[in-house]
Amino acid sequence: MTGEQISATLLKRFSPLNGLKRDNLAALLRKVQLRELSPGQVLFKEGDTEKRTFYIASGILELLDQGKVVETVEGGTDSARNPVAPVFPRRMSARARDRVQFISIDSDLLDVMLTWDQTGTYEVSELRGKSDDGGEDWMTMLLQTKAFHKIPPANIQAIFMRMQQINYKSGDVILKQGAEGDYFYVLTRGQAVVTRETPLSKEGIKLAELQVGDTFGEEALISDAKRNATVTMTADGAVMRLGKGDFKKLLNEPMLDWLTQEEAEKIVADGGKWLDVRLPSEFDNQHMDGAVNIPLYFIRLKINTLDHDIKYVVCCDTGRRSSAGAYILNERGYQAYVLRGGINKN
Repeated sequence: MTGEQISATLLKRFSPLNGLKRDNLAALLRKVQLRELSPGQVLFKEGDTEKRTFYIASGILELLDQGKVVETVEGGTDSARNPVAPVFPRRMSARARDRVQFISIDSDLLDVMLTWDQTGTYEVSELRGKSDDGGEDWMTMLLQTKAFHKIPPANIQAIFMRMQQINYKSGDVILKQGAEGDYFYVLTRGQAVVTRETPLSKEGIKLAELQVGDTFGEEALISDAKRNATVTMTADGAVMRLGKGDFKKLLNEPMLDWLTQEEAEKIVADGGKWLDVRLPSEFDNQHMDGAVNIPLYFIRLKINTLDHDIKYVVCCDTGRRSSAGAYILNERGYQAYVLRGGINKN
């Protein structure tokens, strides 16, 4: 399959994309490509559960039931205006009869954008305010994260409307390790680095490099703790920030799934894992059987060692640190839950 950029005119041929407001359509446009199937190539099979929405731009796609062609979709016709076989799991298979060009969109992203588009009068450009050209990139990145799919559309609109833009120069410190947490941040322009000072390294150990669309500052807000790292700009840029109260009400609460001990044990018994975010010394003293230990301050650095196909029950002593850990995991597309009350409650 090949991929090439497409135009807003092409997207407007399809329903319900033709109902999106201009700027929201432009934001979606940046996330999709025109792809191609060769004759006989399969687009999807009966029973597939991957949530992709497909539109046929040109060529003929055959829909098959138990190997028999029951319907065709030809690009440019009325039947091609709507998504192909949109029900999950797929009830039919789809195969190219000739050279087929198609558009593939993440179904969850499309659903969030359509809902957001239709629940308010604001377009991306209006929500963005006076930010720089291309500023919708960070917004689209947030909207397409799995975590945002849990947030009510009205909350999403309120989040973007209440955010403040702050400009920074290279070398400026956005937040300092040890300070009180008061804002949640999204990097909208430039780059930044996350460092953590230790007794052996006053200059700080580099934990992560941040790019446009990356978020930070949430751990201290969720756990009511002091900042556990310093974030410094490495290039001129800007952030959008959201106050602590708005963050907790609009963004944090809808994103977390809290479990009782019984509910958590059932998930683990069904193939899930305990993820303990306390310090190694605490973990060594007491932990759940089979638990994985990644301290909260290392979770961003070690997150790639986790499996997206596994459900994680995040735990600590009280639930405070684990709620921050679960938020970070959910924000990055993992399936994470919080043990209510922590392991000390049991």
